[in-house]
Amino acid sequence: MISGFFGDEDSLFFEIELISSDGLELPVDALFDTGFSAWLAINNQDLDALGWTYIKQQPMFTARGEAEFELYLGKVIFGGQEYDIPVHVGEGLTEVLLGRQWLQNKRLVVDMPSSVLTLG
Repeated sequence: MISGFFGDEDSLFFEIELISSDGLELPVDALFDTGFSAWLAINNQDLDALGWTYIKQQPMFTARGEAEFELYLGKVIFGGQEYDIPVHVGEGLTEVLLGRQWLQNKRLVVDMPSSVLTLG
């Protein structure tokens, strides 16, 4: 089970590690975004240090309308487990985003009165 924490305006955050192509582990706080349907999204400026493999362009519908994202094969550590996942890379993302695909095999528990946030 992975414990998270509540941010400003009760945002849901979990710590993950982005793994660069040379094995460097970079810890980041990632915002769980239930409106994002994929696995992970990062800003294109964050990609430079990671050296991940490009897959393809992919249009997606966002809250701001349709946007073009580049899709990369990324490696992350989440809850002590390593995952190879597709990562959407785009402009203007102010947070690293975790999306709903994590809910395919993990249960999200949000209990604000008790300050409990878990994914497991």
